[in-house]
Amino acid sequence: MKFNLNLSMAFIASAMVAVSACGGSGSSDSASSESTPAPPPAPVEEISLEEKYKDDPIFIKGSELMGQNDCPSCHMLERKIVGPSYADVAAKYESTDENVELLAGRVIAGSVGTWGEIPMPAHPTLSEEDAKDLAKFVLLLKK
Repeated sequence: MKFNLNLSMAFIASAMVAVSACGGSGSSDSASSESTPAPPPAPVEEISLEEKYKDDPIFIKGSELMGQNDCPSCHMLERKIVGPSYADVAAKYESTDENVELLAGRVIAGSVGTWGEIPMPAHPTLSEEDAKDLAKFVLLLKK
């Protein structure tokens, strides 16, 4: 029995050496890379429209005009209140000369039906140039 115990211990020892030499459980590189999940990607920070366009002359002029008129009582940059957000309008219309004319005309004359049944009031005292600047400002906000 003493012979068998020594033989068994020798077999176990040689098996351990063989496993280590073959790269079994002794290699931590392959085992750890397979069992450790990769960290999740860093979240992408969304930049606000104000931050994105803060230095754009069209944005600056349009923001000033919006503040000088009653636009903020019905519209916001990225959220619908009474009327659509400026970003929603920009998403609906391409930035073309024809759409600048169309939107400027709606600002001056008023509009109803395009965005629902609540009418946008007319702004007859607004100059055509200012109305076009407002339309360009809105169309700039396409995401």
